[in-house]
Amino acid sequence: MKKRVLILHGWGGSDFPHWQSWLAGEIAKDYGCVSFLKFSDPDFPDKNRWKEELTKELDAFNPDIVICHSVANILWFHICNETKPKELENLFLVAPPSLTCDIKEIESFYPCKIPANFYAKESLLITSTNDPYITQEEVQELQKRLNIPIEVLENAGHINASSGYGEWPWILQKIKISPNKRD
Repeated sequence: MKKRVLILHGWGGSDFPHWQSWLAGEIAKDYGCVSFLKFSDPDFPDKNRWKEELTKELDAFNPDIVICHSVANILWFHICNETKPKELENLFLVAPPSLTCDIKEIESFYPCKIPANFYAKESLLITSTNDPYITQEEVQELQKRLNIPIEVLENAGHINASSGYGEWPWILQKIKISPNKRD
């Protein structure tokens, strides 16, 4: 059985050449099952609208794996705090912003508390040593509060196209779907 992978972009979207766009293509080109959900108005996201869109997609697509980037991590926290999604096999939280972020365009996502349950058998936090949206101290505190494993990338910025993350074979291997073999 092939795993169903749901990819959730953050503020501004993750169009090509972003790694999320690349990943969706890599999964799809070998007939993998992927949903690369495009939220409405990615440049001016609204938490309630995005939450509604994500809830519908979770029900319709029924993913095994969810991969969040940027503010999509905060959206996932809200989903976990306010609903009870079906348990995932894997959850990847990539480049979450600070829990005290004060960027006007994403202010509807705050405040947000850390959920007690991520509804995933396995979770992984992936951050960078120089992400402009979260300090290293905040990353350490977040990882402690999340109580999940962490992978820290050296000088990877916000782990997006601007910081050189277009093709990213590591994430493809990490989700246990290789380009030549699918399960």
